[in-house]
Amino acid sequence: MLSHERVWAAIDALAERYSLSASGLAKRAGLDSTAFNKSKRLSSDGRPRWPSTESLAKIIEATGASLDEFLGLVEGKPQQPSGALPRQGQSVPLLGFAQAGAGGFFEDGGFPVGQGFDIVEPPLRSGDNSYALKVQGDSMLPLYRDGDVLIVEPGATVHKGDRVVVKTLGGEVMAKILARRSPKAIELLSLNPDHPNREIPVPEVEWVARIVWASQ
Repeated sequence: MLSHERVWAAIDALAERYSLSASGLAKRAGLDSTAFNKSKRLSSDGRPRWPSTESLAKIIEATGASLDEFLGLVEGKPQQPSGALPRQGQSVPLLGFAQAGAGGFFEDGGFPVGQGFDIVEPPLRSGDNSYALKVQGDSMLPLYRDGDVLIVEPGATVHKGDRVVVKTLGGEVMAKILARRSPKAIELLSLNPDHPNREIPVPEVEWVARIVWASQ
């Protein structure tokens, strides 16, 4: 049966078969990296949102899979992959901190949108919405150096003591340690002793995302 759930499950299965995340599959097919995110599978009013036939055609072409292979995944039947696409690690978009602070690069919640980003392949398998930020300058020494790459995972649960990236509504982007989070404000400890700790009112925080890996 061709159902909304099975079609999306088939897309996820196709991505996994070729060692890609859903976002990696979208990028390989020339689509927006968020096209297959779980947040895009339902409309704002909760109605099912289906992938377009053009999107399906593009991912089949990008992976070298056959139509029968994809339909087999929709039906839940095991199929042998065609093997046209080499298996590879997951890739994530790479942004600089200055780019992250500019408008138009993120949707609500801290998920990157658009195309044309540089791509990196971290040594760990990241979530579908993960992306990389390149450290610029010495404000995060001694923990992070200029040129280090941080893998950030929006939507991941954040706890006291976690290293996080925070973006304010004013466009400031910073990497800090979460000291405390209350309904009124978040308290952040600086990674660099030469820079002050911060307390930011919750209404001024656009998003907080946890750092899950760094290229140290």
